[in-house]
Amino acid sequence: MRIRLQKFGGTALANEEKRQQAAEKVITTRKDGYYPVVVVSAMGRRGQAYATDTLLDLIKNDKISLTARNKDLLLSCGEIVSAVVMAAELTEKGQQAIALTGAQAGIITDDNFGSAVVKRVDTRKIMALLKEGKIPVIAGFQGITVGGEITTLGRGGSDTTAAVLAYALKAEKIEIYTDVPGIFTTDPDKYAEASKITELTHQEICELSHLGAKIIEPKAAEIAREVELPIEVKYNGKDGEDGEEGTLIDNVVQIDHDRTITGVATRDKVVYVEIDFPESKNNQQELEIFKLLAERMISLDMINIRQDKITFLVDKPRRATAEKVLKNNHYNFKIYDDFCKVSVVGSGMTGQPGVMARVVACLKNHDIRIYQTVDSHTTISCLLKQERQREAIAVLHEEFNLK
Repeated sequence: MRIRLQKFGGTALANEEKRQQAAEKVITTRKDGYYPVVVVSAMGRRGQAYATDTLLDLIKNDKISLTARNKDLLLSCGEIVSAVVMAAELTEKGQQAIALTGAQAGIITDDNFGSAVVKRVDTRKIMALLKEGKIPVIAGFQGITVGGEITTLGRGGSDTTAAVLAYALKAEKIEIYTDVPGIFTTDPDKYAEASKITELTHQEICELSHLGAKIIEPKAAEIAREVELPIEVKYNGKDGEDGEEGTLIDNVVQIDHDRTITGVATRDKVVYVEIDFPESKNNQQELEIFKLLAERMISLDMINIRQDKITFLVDKPRRATAEKVLKNNHYNFKIYDDFCKVSVVGSGMTGQPGVMARVVACLKNHDIRIYQTVDSHTTISCLLKQERQREAIAVLHEEFNLK
């Protein structure tokens, strides 16, 4: 059985016209001899009735307090509505389509509400539907515990749903449909001259996702890399008007070693923390901060430890908690809100000397100060002032001929 997993993002389902276009993509896949399994996100963005952020806005006031369990129950509704509506579109076009919740699709998770981890997938119901010639349309972003509680998988969790189902069902490929025709060298909203990338390795998409590129949810990218599952990011346009093909992500793509850098990723919602302490041979007390923050489930990035100073990044939503920990433990610290992380990513830089030198020289030549760097075989990240981010993206595109 040749199964193809097709995931449609919220913006690709935002209105009737787009949903009809999505339905046509599914029908075409079926006509081509595949068994489509569809995963959907909540329709649209904040302001539209069933978007996740709209549901969140219902409870963002001082009078409403929800447990994590009840919050997951609320947020799961958006994808369920989307699945039912999408199944109806397919039925209207003569297909036998069945809407399923994550629980009905057999997605079993732990009980970490708000950021649940998929433990296993019971594929029996989906496989039975496929054998009956029906198209399963599955609500993404959600699952169920062994105790019967509804959970959500964290923001972007519909990508994770698609990845775990594709693996469990032994699908040939995942197709992710969005409102843009593929993956670009950077966010086109930040740099209008960004170019579309036709091919990426799994390693590159994992790095780009973790470093802030809003392409594929990092967990989903990691799953696809681990099981070597091809992904294609495509445009949900009208049949015959799609233009070029999307972006293929696979380990068998040909790496162009003339393409040193593949893309530029950015992280905006971060704060820069600087802890000062007297220079001494024993700074064990100061290093205790890492344990204290870990106990509050605060993840750190770009950690730098010196004789008299420790610096790191924290996600902006965790700012207040981190500040409270620092104050309660009497650290001498400062928190800055005007920084960002800009990263260049590319498998082509592996084993190639001088890439860091080019990045540093490029930014320095444009008077863009680098406050800190960190690198790996395929990434170089720089801490910059937020106000210089767009300029940095532009000059790095010029330096590495990404336009």
